Amino acid sequence: MLIQFHFKNFKSFRDDTILDFSATESQDNEYRVVKVADERILTAAGIFGPNASGKSNVIKAFRYMTDYVTSSIIYSRDEARGIKRLTPFLFDNKSKDAESLFEVYFSSSTAKGYTIYNYGFTINPNGVVEEWLNYRNKSSKNFKTLFYRGKNEVDLSGIPEKRRENIKISLEKETLILSLGSFLKINKFKTVINWFLQNRITNFANPRENEGLSHQAPIGFADSKEIQNKVVNYLAAFDNSIVGFDVEVLKLDDDGQRTINIKTKHKNLDGGTVLLPLSQESDGTLKMFALYQFIQDCMDRGSVLLVDELNSRLHPLLVRNILLTFLNPDVNTNHAQIIFTSHDAWQLENNILRTDEMWFTNKDQNGISRLYSLAEFEANDDEKNYAENYLLGQYGAIPSLKPLMQMGDTKNG
Repeated sequence: MLIQFHFKNFKSFRDDTILDFSATESQDNEYRVVKVADERILTAAGIFGPNASGKSNVIKAFRYMTDYVTSSIIYSRDEARGIKRLTPFLFDNKSKDAESLFEVYFSSSTAKGYTIYNYGFTINPNGVVEEWLNYRNKSSKNFKTLFYRGKNEVDLSGIPEKRRENIKISLEKETLILSLGSFLKINKFKTVINWFLQNRITNFANPRENEGLSHQAPIGFADSKEIQNKVVNYLAAFDNSIVGFDVEVLKLDDDGQRTINIKTKHKNLDGGTVLLPLSQESDGTLKMFALYQFIQDCMDRGSVLLVDELNSRLHPLLVRNILLTFLNPDVNTNHAQIIFTSHDAWQLENNILRTDEMWFTNKDQNGISRLYSLAEFEANDDEKNYAENYLLGQYGAIPSLKPLMQMGDTKNG
């Protein structure tokens, strides 16, 4: 489970920024707080705020870290300089030339219990500046260092001796020790890499990504009636008009990948069925179809789902239903987690999220974003009008509005 995500100097976030899944002392919905070793962990974090306040950049920071961790082993090649994608805070001269930081704390279950990992790195346009990997077992309060890489030193004393020389010989300035060590099959390194690989990130605010995902079928969907029926039951949570699917395999490419044509089956008034191309379904249905595999993967693996603009094209009650899937420990038995951004203030008011599960982003007059939790504000438990208070500006993170230009006042010269 993700315990904490920490980043700095990335896009609109200039300063240290922490998204913390550690539960506060609040007893609100205590039954769904997950106890891991000596940690009390939450399964949801909703990020609210105005347009251009930095909500999406929190998701993008996590995506950048994930992409770099899983791909840095190829970044030393001239044709794959992924490091160039890094965008620091650009609106002051000091930050635009400084390194950016990315760090996570997360738990991983083993046969002996839980292990807590702390992994992070700093990076600038020239390469990796600093990198570290620490861990502690359930029975230990102190972290042990697996490796540390600084500007002038590389300490590999925590890894098998026979691997140290291979890493020293192969390490490039753009390459992470973690990525290289996983390639060399060092078990704890592989555990960290696999944790990143199992998480799912999607951006429904991006039309291209949204369009592409909506036409990707779940794994095994073409061949398995069982999986197709699972998707039907899943969609029935909001639309029971779809009673089945008709799947046609059109062709195989040179890599054995198949192109399939999917049609949805609907009942007609005469008791028969009508087939419709999947593409003709509503935007909400296409979005839920795309989310199915992501939600299923995270539920099965106990991983993290990150969704930008979760409320886009979805009814608030359906968003609530998705959140309840993650928040209900009887359903979410593997402790999957969700991080989502939203403009929908109703999600603050429907008595579903704890105050430490509600987060806000705000951007000041200098263009600097800040992330903070509702738990930082004192609240009267008898007056939990979070949505109303939010819209009244008591928590910040609302747009500063000015009148739109009056089109009718425009005069021809």
